[in-house]
Amino acid sequence: MNTKTRGGTIEDWRPEDEQFWESTGKKIAYRNLWISVPALLCGFAVWGMWGIITVQMLNLGFPFSKDELFTLTAIAGIAGATMRIPASFLIRLAGGRNTIFLTTAMLLAPAVGTGVALQHPEWPLWVFQLMALWSGVGGGNFASSMSNISTFFPKRLQGTALGLNAGLGNFGVTTMQIVIPLVMTVGLFGAFAGEPMTLVKDSGWIFGKIAAGTPTWIQNAGFAWVLSLVPLAILCWFGMNNLKTVSPNTGNPIVAFSKITYLYTLAFVPAMFMLWLYLPAPTGLGVLSMWVAIPLDIILALLVMKVAAFGEMKEGVNKQFAIFRNKHTWSMTALYIVTFGSFIGFSMALPLAITVIFGTSHVPDAAGVMQHTLKNPNAPSALTYAWIGPFVGAAVRPIGGWISDKVGGSIVTQVISAVMVVASGAVGYVMMQAYGSATPEQYFPAFIGLFIVLFTATGIGNGSTFRTIGVIFDRQQAGPVLGWTSAVAAYGAFIAPVVIGEQIKAGTPEIAMYGFAAFYAICLVLNWWFYLRADAYVKNP
Repeated sequence: MNTKTRGGTIEDWRPEDEQFWESTGKKIAYRNLWISVPALLCGFAVWGMWGIITVQMLNLGFPFSKDELFTLTAIAGIAGATMRIPASFLIRLAGGRNTIFLTTAMLLAPAVGTGVALQHPEWPLWVFQLMALWSGVGGGNFASSMSNISTFFPKRLQGTALGLNAGLGNFGVTTMQIVIPLVMTVGLFGAFAGEPMTLVKDSGWIFGKIAAGTPTWIQNAGFAWVLSLVPLAILCWFGMNNLKTVSPNTGNPIVAFSKITYLYTLAFVPAMFMLWLYLPAPTGLGVLSMWVAIPLDIILALLVMKVAAFGEMKEGVNKQFAIFRNKHTWSMTALYIVTFGSFIGFSMALPLAITVIFGTSHVPDAAGVMQHTLKNPNAPSALTYAWIGPFVGAAVRPIGGWISDKVGGSIVTQVISAVMVVASGAVGYVMMQAYGSATPEQYFPAFIGLFIVLFTATGIGNGSTFRTIGVIFDRQQAGPVLGWTSAVAAYGAFIAPVVIGEQIKAGTPEIAMYGFAAFYAICLVLNWWFYLRADAYVKNP
């Protein structure tokens, strides 16, 4: 059985029809999946690269404080989260192939721009903040990628397919944490990439420390992604498909690209406005707390889309806003924050947290006041260890989807939520001990081990929440719901660095982790109430 294809668009798509699936659908679906994975991987890498770049900027003596460097990671985080809101709607409006091609190609701009900016440590902070904001395009790509892949597979394979796409795509975080320290050690692009800088402080990579005084090409942290993004964009265009049944009115490619660019541009407006209100001077006004700023950003992003969309695009947006009238959209949003929000938040915050907590010997002065300025000669390098947790979390994601396909998504979510309550509390206790010690490195094995437990639970839980969404929602709503829940959860990339950074500055890093543990406990009860109790709204299982 053959499908009719016109200009990359498949007009007949029936994945729930077993005969169609086995004869035609499976091959097409998996081809789109295997192209989607590396494209999503690069999106995560570009979005998350500031977690590593900021550590190296500190090691190279860039003229910014630790607090200012934390803002770069937070800005990238909130930009990526905000971009996911329009990205949730792009597949229906513009088509899968059109969307994945263009959003992958868009990553070239922040990759090259970051490479150029990092050659100029004398440039003002706002230049680096702008590049971090631009990197948010990579974060937005997750929502459109997941929405797209969900439309290709039958319900019985949703957990496995989405787990593979998200899990292998999330290796972008690990890939970035391994590749960036590596490419910074060599003149990868010759004269084009400029001259190296010299390390002021010890740095590292996965095989150990790199001593101060070593030449470092930090600009390669951005330039390196060009090598994969160009061929990937070509592969997306010639190897992926739009589905007529999902995206009936995409228009020609130019029209589709215009919709994507327009909606993505709109998303930057509320993100920049919120950051201006939130960030302290001289960048912003510093008049809002994070807990006010984030809901305001979400509301403004939705409002801008609602008001500024026009014509057929407005009709498509209005149809997909129907998901907000379903209570399960909101319950699954909270549960997805537990899993993906924790994964991406800890991925962003961990490198700098390791550097600050374990890179310093915490000793009292003559008056008995604890000081956190003395360099720890036995400090573990963040660039040597920070990749392990995200690697494990991404690796187990497909396993979580597969298990959930077998036993039910909600029971798996319940188990991992309980694990995260305990592990998060334990991490907080270990952080407290390390931050009060002259030899914090003695607590590092427990610290990194517990974080690996947390990352494992988040990875398995990602697969289970994908499965639950596939069970609860029909094919028209599942994609937008996946995109929306991933958008809200992605604010974890903003919340975790800010909360952990603030509590470290206050001398109480454990409070951040205790707060996360309390949230996980609340969501454990929520999951039981909606999906596991005797009279659950949707029994799963």
